[in-house]
Amino acid sequence: MKIFVVTAFPGMVSACLSESMFRKSTEKNAVTFEVWNLRDFTRDKHKQIDDTPYGGGAGMVLKPEPFFRAYDRIRKLVEKPRPRVIFPSPQGKTFDHATSVGLAKEPDLTFFCGHYKGIDERVLKKLVTDEISIGDFVVTGGELPTLMMIDAIIRHIPGVLHSYESAETDSFADNLLEGPIYTHPQIYRRLSVPEVLMSGNHAKISDWKHDQRLKRTRERRTDLIEKLIENNDSGGKNG
Repeated sequence: MKIFVVTAFPGMVSACLSESMFRKSTEKNAVTFEVWNLRDFTRDKHKQIDDTPYGGGAGMVLKPEPFFRAYDRIRKLVEKPRPRVIFPSPQGKTFDHATSVGLAKEPDLTFFCGHYKGIDERVLKKLVTDEISIGDFVVTGGELPTLMMIDAIIRHIPGVLHSYESAETDSFADNLLEGPIYTHPQIYRRLSVPEVLMSGNHAKISDWKHDQRLKRTRERRTDLIEKLIENNDSGGKNG
């Protein structure tokens, strides 16, 4: 997958993409990142990317021209005639596990990072294909939501994780939260690992893990239990 990030603060994004799973994904040639400075697509000597809103109002609005010019260049570098362009926005559809799995199947993705008061509506109408929210709250810009979405998306690309089973058993993968997990030592400060996990009986361990996932989901996310029941009633695979 090739991922483009267009932002007024490229250093903020590049710093994260050079670490941890992001860096490993590029080393394995599973993902290519291109972080573009929005100011590079301006025409004036001051590289102005924002201006006051028509009709008055507080704050500054990101201008359309830099985004359109960046988009024109991206179109020459991707497979589809219309690239998949994501704009992080509190007005968008809520990002979830299913969304991340679906986006991971794309050959390329482009993220437009907003900032200040917002972005010119013409960019949203003509270029953006997906407005996506990471929750009902507002942050200063689209850089952190973009990084969160990229992290969730590339986990589903073969070769990114050391073991894809890790992603398949994550919370939300089957409408259940992940259960408790333990590692060495067996006893720490009088707190012991459950005996069943040391039994060597794989069937019992599997049943225990499933029961723990159900228990935790019932306690913390009843909405997921309801979704699980709906899937079962409609012939879904979750059991």
